[in-house]
Amino acid sequence: MLVTSKEMLERAKVGGYALVAPDYYDNNSCRAFVEVAEELNQPLILSFASEVHDDMLSLEEAALIGRYYAETAKVDIALHLDHGTKFETIKKAIAYGFTSVMIDASSCDFEENVRRTKEVVDYAHARGVVVEAEIGHVGSGERYSTDQDDSIYTEVEAAKKFVELTGVDSLAISIGTAHGHYKGTPVINFERLNEIRNALDIPLVLHGGSSSGDENLRRCATEGISKINVFTDFVTAAFESVKKGNPKDWFELLKMSDEGIKDVLRHYFKVFNCIE
Repeated sequence: MLVTSKEMLERAKVGGYALVAPDYYDNNSCRAFVEVAEELNQPLILSFASEVHDDMLSLEEAALIGRYYAETAKVDIALHLDHGTKFETIKKAIAYGFTSVMIDASSCDFEENVRRTKEVVDYAHARGVVVEAEIGHVGSGERYSTDQDDSIYTEVEAAKKFVELTGVDSLAISIGTAHGHYKGTPVINFERLNEIRNALDIPLVLHGGSSSGDENLRRCATEGISKINVFTDFVTAAFESVKKGNPKDWFELLKMSDEGIKDVLRHYFKVFNCIE
């Protein structure tokens, strides 16, 4: 059923595991994610990055697809707008039925991040929608571990002040991961994670889960991260599955792609300590 992410995030925080938050990009990927969640009897946060994938799927289309699979699912599903940078996009997502939204103003200075986040929190909370924000900045994997690395680690005191000023429901932090494919090897700052976890009462979120390493992600899930976003690993697995399968027609190709996606999601439910 379609729910907000608030209760499931709180359960994950107390239970010492992380929810899987895959980004869907079409009907097939959305259906595949929900089918695995039902198979394993696990809650899921279905995410859609409108401002990144709007050339493949409009926000309205994504909402209709996501709501259909969430509302008919046998497990709890939250529909989440990922990396919303524009207030207008976030307002549309809420109007279309997203139960959770992210305001990503992490590239702004602290005061502007607070202002934009508080504006979204006030608007969303009045409509029963939960809000995720980001402080620090998770950069690009292509620039990871180079002189051009654009990640900025989250500072503990800044995170505390940010939560107090905004009233945000969950907080994405930067502790060493990056978006997309890595050129370097991710080094997670677990000391910083522990400091932030001990300083804040709200659930913490990790972006850039793909290719960050199972051991790293397992530790994040058991040491304070309550939600981990994954995208690149799914599309990579879909492509590799098709290459190995050598499909004879379009329908075989779609089936192989789906199976690659499903295998990765099953894997991450175990890595994130959701199931044995």
